Amino acid sequence: MRLDRRRFLGTAAMLAASPVVFAHAATKQRLVFIIQRGAADGLNTVVPYADPAYARLRGGLAIETDRALKLDGTFALHPSLAGLHRRYVDGEAIFFHAIASPYRDRSHFDGQNVLETGGRFPYQLKDGWLNRLLGLLPGTDRAAIALSPSIPLALRGAIDVASYAPSSLPQADQDLLIRVERLYATDPQLHALWSSAMAARSMAGEAEGTERRQDATRLGRVTAAFLVKPDGPRIAMIETNGWDTHSAQNARLAARLSALDNLVAGLHQGLASVWNQTVILVATEFGRTAAANGTGGTDHGTGAAAMLTGGAVRGGRMIVDWPGLAASELLDGRDLKPTLGLDRLIASICAETFQLPDDRTSGVLFPAMTGGSRLPGLIRGI
Repeated sequence: MRLDRRRFLGTAAMLAASPVVFAHAATKQRLVFIIQRGAADGLNTVVPYADPAYARLRGGLAIETDRALKLDGTFALHPSLAGLHRRYVDGEAIFFHAIASPYRDRSHFDGQNVLETGGRFPYQLKDGWLNRLLGLLPGTDRAAIALSPSIPLALRGAIDVASYAPSSLPQADQDLLIRVERLYATDPQLHALWSSAMAARSMAGEAEGTERRQDATRLGRVTAAFLVKPDGPRIAMIETNGWDTHSAQNARLAARLSALDNLVAGLHQGLASVWNQTVILVATEFGRTAAANGTGGTDHGTGAAAMLTGGAVRGGRMIVDWPGLAASELLDGRDLKPTLGLDRLIASICAETFQLPDDRTSGVLFPAMTGGSRLPGLIRGI
């Protein structure tokens, strides 16, 4: 039997990294974590237009007040986030500012490790907080998926999860799939992997469409296709990249934010029937410097912005203890000073979304977290 290698790889690229076996999920809640890899610039995402130091520090990078999408008398969204602004107006989005994980240096790898593992410092923990969250849920609800070629660190751990990455190669026809199924039928390992891949392909359904291009809106719909299934996962993680804007930031950030807005729009479209039971968290490993650099960009910083949206979110508000951007108010004379812990926010979201005890949730997800209290009232009764 001769198989076309290129066509075979077009389908095999969708293989789940772990078996796609989703038990019946008893809970209605869905949680989606979107990570912004590269340190997204919070100051030009959620713009503190009323702070008198903002325009001075940002110079040509400053978002014009008349273009920004107003949230309140102090903050506005980047104009590329029109869809998320509608979610805010509809009471389905909260924006957080001056937020950070415990990490205080400026390495992407180390910062992402702290964000994903939930440790106090890099490589303190070996598994991810999302995987540990699965361990707090009833056995029938321990289903999660990563929209990624491999399992991100946040989802790695004792509990098996799946990954799914739409291929950019041509779609394989049904005849080829049947032939591969027969070829692998007597091989215990390959048959299990192939069955797993076909289960993921089936669950993604028609959300991918006939075109394989990884459009952000389509990626949102593909993710939703898993989450809406009665026996589908209840937790998903989506990786986004390209947020490291050292130069030519205005155009690059606008493009990344537009893609993020489209990604959330795709989730909204695909999750229509369960949107009111969905919570979406968007966060990055750290922020960027308050001042622009000499190449039309910003450098690695500390304080950042985070977003929470979904039909289950008690939104329409900013949550921020604004430290200010005056020289005396900056961390190390260069960064937005964090006043809110990202670990505290994540623990609060997870406890409220899945109706878990606060202390146990915090202790499992972020075992070294100290101080602070839960942020209540983020999630509507589900």
